[in-house]
Amino acid sequence: MPKEKYFDINEDGCSVRCKLITAVDAREFKRVIICTHGFGGNKDNANILRFADKETAKYKHDAIIVFDWPCHGADGRKKLTLPECMDYLRLVSKYAKEALHAEYVYNYSVSFGGYLTLKYIKEIENPFTKIALRCPGIPMYDLMKKNIASDEDMEKLEKGKEVLIGYGRQMKIDKTLLDDLAKSDVRKYEYFDFADSMLVLHGTKDTTVPIEYSEKFCDDNVIEFVPFEGADHYFKDPKLMDLAIHRIIEFFAPEV
Repeated sequence: MPKEKYFDINEDGCSVRCKLITAVDAREFKRVIICTHGFGGNKDNANILRFADKETAKYKHDAIIVFDWPCHGADGRKKLTLPECMDYLRLVSKYAKEALHAEYVYNYSVSFGGYLTLKYIKEIENPFTKIALRCPGIPMYDLMKKNIASDEDMEKLEKGKEVLIGYGRQMKIDKTLLDDLAKSDVRKYEYFDFADSMLVLHGTKDTTVPIEYSEKFCDDNVIEFVPFEGADHYFKDPKLMDLAIHRIIEFFAPEV
């Protein structure tokens, strides 16, 4: 069984709650994979841990870092903003390179995390050797609006007030978040420069983020696209989940 270590990255006014998963005791790792969860998830996401278990079993000297996005899991933030999400991904990427001395940093992200990764590499930097996205939240503005409970809450947002959204854990948002999501619509960007190092997987039965969004995004940017027949947004079928994990591990395999 892999080893799990919880730790915080306290820097630049942030406290990023992280988990390091490894198969061996070491202070340095040549390859580090950063995994990010979807909206309403957390760093103890079962499917990401399933991936980490299989990855570290095959490549025993790899390390996996999972962290809570702002306002998720054990994170201390109460209000969700995109700039803070960008700060968290920057700090975790920096930690992988500077604290763990990684030569190669990979990214495996799901849903909301997939959207944030696409935003990050286009607007800030791309520190990742390869990126695998599962069911990425490409139309994130529209998806986030679906989390707003009522027309009354939407009216509050338009008036500059905050409202609560979320599943198990509630978080505050204001109109700035929606405006930032509309401004950072990843469909307006070109990703040709990243295409050879990206892989997108999506279930054909995804009703949260219909597969057509990923299909068009990959077609527009010449990115490898792998549909999974019968899989939903969460890949609840363990056989399909294992197939997706196997495909990602293959994609992340070190160059011979």
